[in-house]
Amino acid sequence: MATTLTHIGATGEANMVDVGDKAETTRTAIAEGCVSMRAETLALILSGNAKKGDVLGTARIAGIMAAKRTHELVPLCHPILLTKVSVEIEADEALPGLRVTALARVTGKTGVEMEALTAASVACLTIYDMAKAADRAMVISGIRLVEKTGGKSGDYKAGA
Repeated sequence: MATTLTHIGATGEANMVDVGDKAETTRTAIAEGCVSMRAETLALILSGNAKKGDVLGTARIAGIMAAKRTHELVPLCHPILLTKVSVEIEADEALPGLRVTALARVTGKTGVEMEALTAASVACLTIYDMAKAADRAMVISGIRLVEKTGGKSGDYKAGA
């Protein structure tokens, strides 16, 4: 792990990192998050009868769209040519709620962790938005990087 912050200059000013001399490699990142809710809210979403429509389909599309716009949302994040983004949403009766997993992939000079994290975050926010009429006490939690591969810094797996 790096011992210094790459986006901060010697006097504390923010800078976009120059990746021009880095090698292009295939890089993949997986992020996750969850939305906890009442069991009745989960049942409503899974039945497809939520007032605003298809919660899961809309959240999936929102996450994909968000990944593609990460550089517009996160200062100093490079615009990259994503080759793959997917968002999977699974019911978890134990929460109760929904678990979101987002994958982002690129062949390029910089990683895709921020794109995967943005996709998972926005998918969770969309679930909340679409079901808030039924349950304003929903909780978004656990947004984190699960895994990353490729690039100079090597691979990472949460908990390993």
